[in-house]
Amino acid sequence: VQLQASGGGLVQAGGSLRLSCAASGRTFSSYAVGWFRQAPGKEREFVTAINWSGDSTSYIESVKGRFTISRDNAKNTVYLQMKSLKPEDTAVYYCAASTYYSGNSVRYNYWGQGTQVTVSS
Repeated sequence: VQLQASGGGLVQAGGSLRLSCAASGRTFSSYAVGWFRQAPGKEREFVTAINWSGDSTSYIESVKGRFTISRDNAKNTVYLQMKSLKPEDTAVYYCAASTYYSGNSVRYNYWGQGTQVTVSS
């Protein structure tokens, strides 16, 4: 599975962005997908994940109510809708695929290249 993340950019605090994670491979619908982020000088952290069918999702506490993960298996794409963005959301965002529905990055075998999200105050 090859993943391509896109949709990042510069936005003011309170604004919105939608990230996309486009996948190649006919078996994409059998994978869970997670979004992770890494801010400068910080370790990569789990943000959210969605299971293969889209009926289970999980989020870290700091993004609950602001971020929504979804997927369209017919389009081999997972989305991350981000609203009410805060400067602390600034990071490179990576999507990753796994046969496990997990918040643990070591479970993820396939990674996209990352897309930069910058939120100005």
